[in-house]
Amino acid sequence: MEKELISIIVPCYNEQEVLSMFRDEILKVTNGMSEKYPHLMFEFLFINDGSKDDTLKILRGFAEDDSRFRYISFSRNFGKEAGMFAGLENCKGDYAVILDADLQHPPKLIPQMYEYVKDGEYDCAGTRRISRKGEPKLLSFFSRSFYKVINKISQTQIVDGAQDYRFMTRQMVDAILSMREYNRFSKGIFSWVGFNTKYIEVENTERAAGTTTWNFWKLLKYSFEGIFAFSTAPMNLSVIMGFIFILLAVAMVVKILICGDEMWGDSLIITLVCLIGGIQLFCIGVLGQYIAKTYLEVKKRPVYIISETEKTYRKRKEI
Repeated sequence: MEKELISIIVPCYNEQEVLSMFRDEILKVTNGMSEKYPHLMFEFLFINDGSKDDTLKILRGFAEDDSRFRYISFSRNFGKEAGMFAGLENCKGDYAVILDADLQHPPKLIPQMYEYVKDGEYDCAGTRRISRKGEPKLLSFFSRSFYKVINKISQTQIVDGAQDYRFMTRQMVDAILSMREYNRFSKGIFSWVGFNTKYIEVENTERAAGTTTWNFWKLLKYSFEGIFAFSTAPMNLSVIMGFIFILLAVAMVVKILICGDEMWGDSLIITLVCLIGGIQLFCIGVLGQYIAKTYLEVKKRPVYIISETEKTYRKRKEI
């Protein structure tokens, strides 16, 4: 049977406490797959997203111990979206798997994902959280609300609870790479490119060690990225609100002409001025967000910049 390569892509940011555990777990899973499917080969591509701890040092050691382990180290922190894009762009596999190093994405699911994809029935297998156990209630509420909102205002439907943990064919990877935008929202991109996806339902899993770098404000900003990237509804909302206030202004003029000025106090006028001013600022802010995204796109800046790989590190040591 013809050999097939599976690329395991692992974005990393300050993951020194879990990397050794992750390596042990991923090797146990992939070694088992190699025994069952002798035609399968693996490469492990770690993306160091400007970590400030010993993540890079550990990845250097991995690459020296096993030639299947590769890494790309960014010149600074570019974010997880850039890390996933870099992994997909630089992987060599017939299939690509994206998962986190903190073991919240259990490697033991990879064989099951491969089973779904290998026969061609599915182009992608991903995981979907069916519970948010251990997550703050406020964060869970806003997460669920985000999926409800974006699925109503966007033509791209995003599965509630869908994770970045995915096993994809090369065809789907190439489709994702064809979308070169600077402002990336991968959950939306995965859905937008289409392809037949099988979701595996999983319980929420705590980090194996260390602390998460995600917080409420980062997730809120990320949700806005998704809304502005895959929907123009906020701009339409501005038009609707403007039209409503035009009608309100006309109604107020008619009311004044019929009832006289004594019906309208100063406080009401001040309140309306503040309300209308706030709506105007809101609409200008929405428009500004779209202009800002366009501004960043037309500058054509790279999504990430590489400072080191296992190859450049090896050459440096040889000099």
